[in-house]
Amino acid sequence: MQQTSSKLPNMPQELSIISTPTTTSTTTTTTTTVTNTKKLTLIPLIFLIYFEVAGGPYGEEPAVQAAGPLLTIIGFLVFPFIWSVPEALVTAELSTAYPGNGGFVIWVERAFGPFWGSLMGTWKFLSSVINIAAFPVLCIDYMKQIIPAIESGLPRYLALLCSTLGLSFLNYTGLTIVGYTSVVLAVVSLLPFIFMCLIALPKIKPHRWLSLEHKGVKKDWNLFFNTLFWNLNFWDNVSTFAGEVDQPQKTLPRALFITVIFTCMAYVFPLLAVIGALSVEPSDWGAGFMAQAAELIAGKWLKIFLEVGAMLAAIGPFEAQLSSSAFQLLGMADIGSLPQFFGLRSKWFNTPWVGILLSTSISLGVSYMNFTDIISSANFLYSLSMLLEFASFVWLRRKFPRLKRPYRVPMRLPLLVVMCLIPCGFLAVIMAIATKKVYLVSGIMTVAGIGWYYLMKLCKSRKWFQFNTGGEGVVEENDHERVAGHLLQIDTF
Repeated sequence: MQQTSSKLPNMPQELSIISTPTTTSTTTTTTTTVTNTKKLTLIPLIFLIYFEVAGGPYGEEPAVQAAGPLLTIIGFLVFPFIWSVPEALVTAELSTAYPGNGGFVIWVERAFGPFWGSLMGTWKFLSSVINIAAFPVLCIDYMKQIIPAIESGLPRYLALLCSTLGLSFLNYTGLTIVGYTSVVLAVVSLLPFIFMCLIALPKIKPHRWLSLEHKGVKKDWNLFFNTLFWNLNFWDNVSTFAGEVDQPQKTLPRALFITVIFTCMAYVFPLLAVIGALSVEPSDWGAGFMAQAAELIAGKWLKIFLEVGAMLAAIGPFEAQLSSSAFQLLGMADIGSLPQFFGLRSKWFNTPWVGILLSTSISLGVSYMNFTDIISSANFLYSLSMLLEFASFVWLRRKFPRLKRPYRVPMRLPLLVVMCLIPCGFLAVIMAIATKKVYLVSGIMTVAGIGWYYLMKLCKSRKWFQFNTGGEGVVEENDHERVAGHLLQIDTF
């Protein structure tokens, strides 16, 4: 990845994100206090991004069940290059050009205006909180093999409720704590897969990787592509808390580059080991099959270890994506898309407690849906938002060619268009194979998002809530200068 650090004469500067005391029209004066919090450094950021995207090989099994071993291996080898790398490159450039909380909402607003920025916020937020709901479900699916009582009924509902609330409280304690917790969770959750790969080595028969003929395999392309997509997306979520990162212009591109490689290895190696070492039908590859494979390869001890790892691995993505959702709302409050109270921070931990509370509440309601429906709904909304994000990336390059970009994708505009069209083609496939239920749910949410934008406009005009107005400043640029409106940040209350 190319770093550009030299400053050219007349180079336009990045949009400034400043902290300014808030003034209101009411008789009550609010004092803004600034809490000095530790910024995220490279190592915890790498593992936060890792858990934003993946969380380990847990959850890749349905792809084998849907399309067989060979296509799954090809999928996890090829898909990162046509999807993960372009998304990571876009994120690296735009999050260093606009290094404030809010991320992709800011990018789209700067490219196409407040309406599209608000709609982008709706799509991203809903897809993220829907995705968050999948991780306690995945955790319970592994736990039920140790504790059969939570397989269904009231015990399962209570397990989902308690796990969601407990994990949300951990998020409330701070992004730095979540970052270092992610490092520990990644190490512990990946250890059983390292053991499994090493023990499986003498048992691997490479011809099994190439096998296409299995009884009872009926290709389920919907499940196959959605599983690939779900396991390798959300690279841009890190942009929503770019303002919390230490030296984001340098740290974010490095972290993204390392995480792309690390994530691909974490998916492919266990897949090759299990498929090569075991002769099982693809129909047996249901959710949680990796635990059964561990027992067949190494014994009961590794199965238990892997199941414990699965429970811990589900914590990481939950924490990382809950953080991005909460900071997205805070960023939208900073730029005036949402009322100021969405930007309130905890006076103890300086975390966006309103965003955490709202995200947790929605994800709890969604967590009782079917796991496959959760993935499909999240993927469809995310597809809509990514089409808009790729368009914003290209348009900002054209609209602000001399905008200061500490990291710049080393391509000219025509090649950038090609780079973005490839993943957009895949997005079109994901959307085309969606079920009627997913179309209906996504349509309702999109209409609700449009209605929300006009409701916020009405609230502003009637002054029902207090909004930041600095985020609506006009951004203009030519070859020699750029005038940027300030983004106000609401700090601790």
